[in-house]
Amino acid sequence: MTKVLSGGELATPLSQRFPGVVDEIGESALWVKPDRIVDVVSFLKEQPGLELNYLNAISAVDYVEYFEVLYHMTSFAHNHSGVVKARVYGREDPSIPSVYSVWQGADYQEREIWDLMGVSFPGHPNHKRIMLWEGFPGHPLRKDFKDTVEY
Repeated sequence: MTKVLSGGELATPLSQRFPGVVDEIGESALWVKPDRIVDVVSFLKEQPGLELNYLNAISAVDYVEYFEVLYHMTSFAHNHSGVVKARVYGREDPSIPSVYSVWQGADYQEREIWDLMGVSFPGHPNHKRIMLWEGFPGHPLRKDFKDTVEY
């Protein structure tokens, strides 16, 4: 069975390498500063003993006051997994750097989050809608979305 690394197990090496990057430590996840997400996941992917080199999923949650972007990663070599989260504030143009340069598998996942939640990923090579048409007004999974589109 795959062991889930605690937030503390992820925070210790990260804090040593990147002081101040950790925002909060949870039982089964770790919150980090959004502007440092590429450094964080690159480190977790390459750090001996961690080697979280497989990106299972990226997802996002709208908490109205902020968006939370979640990164679920696995190490097949060590049979463990970890979750890193980042809070992205602002409703007008929320953004977090793309991790496409770390995992090309982030391509469609980041596009889906942009399309449905409106969180943009600067640095993404093909940042456009994936499920809805260009020009669709808004992002339908946001809590403040009002369905005014006639189909």
